[in-house]
Amino acid sequence: MDGFNFEQRHGKARVRVGRVWRSKQGLHFMVEWNVNISLLSNCNAAYFSDDNSDIVATDTMKNTVYVKAKECTEQVSAEEFAILLAKHFTSFYPQVFTAIVKIVEKPWERVSINGQPHEHGFKIGSEKHTAEAIVEKSGILKLTSGIEGLALLKTTQSGFEGFIRDKYTALPETRERMVATEVTASWRYSYESVSGIPQKPLYFNDQYLNVKKVLAETFFGPPKGGVYSASVQSTLFQMAKAVLNRFADISSVQLKMPNLHFLPVNLSSKDNGNIVQSKDDVYLPTDEPHGSIEASLSRFWSKM
Repeated sequence: MDGFNFEQRHGKARVRVGRVWRSKQGLHFMVEWNVNISLLSNCNAAYFSDDNSDIVATDTMKNTVYVKAKECTEQVSAEEFAILLAKHFTSFYPQVFTAIVKIVEKPWERVSINGQPHEHGFKIGSEKHTAEAIVEKSGILKLTSGIEGLALLKTTQSGFEGFIRDKYTALPETRERMVATEVTASWRYSYESVSGIPQKPLYFNDQYLNVKKVLAETFFGPPKGGVYSASVQSTLFQMAKAVLNRFADISSVQLKMPNLHFLPVNLSSKDNGNIVQSKDDVYLPTDEPHGSIEASLSRFWSKM
């Protein structure tokens, strides 16, 4: 095009959909998803020639989310629904060659009353389940799952020593501190085609819960005594490595772990001397500013 490179995509963002499934035994299951769709398609004429004949309207994309949700008569995971939508757009529309569908699941979880799971009662939990499916017309698949907002904290078994000290450094070294973070994790599955994904119902929901469990267990260590963390960096690496070691169908992991500080409180005045002297018991929680630590770990053959 006249000596220029031109790339485009269009889609629909923040399509919110809730879906309820009712079992014959009276137990209800529900999800609330925030769906984002992006289509790569041959519709350049809309940009160059005022010709919209190849455009899939974004309102049509929104409607498709509800139609496909209705058609899912059996419970599906966010990953399965993302693949289903992306596959529809690439197969139904000749001009669409790649579809990207990202879903964020609101953390509704079943309540228990007097120790009994409620048939149709739910409350909001904490961390969010995310999924992204990139599907090409040929059936090639890139599938990523993730967690947002996994808050983890331990009150001991953490330190930070041996870092660079120069004329700007005021932070003291320590082998005893609190450590807290809010993990954002994503992991790429090794499946390379839509036809190759597991057919086990809700497989990816199970994997999501299993990965979350491994991340938390690695952060905390054994219930008795825990495990020492020399830095957030060290703990992050151990968490990522544990996921790859445990799950053969995960090819890469990315973790973002901000260091949310708990600063020991020491107060004194000229008149009263020490008012408060922290002995690893009184802290000021603060997340502004906070340390920012992130890294990815992949198998040698992974395409990330």
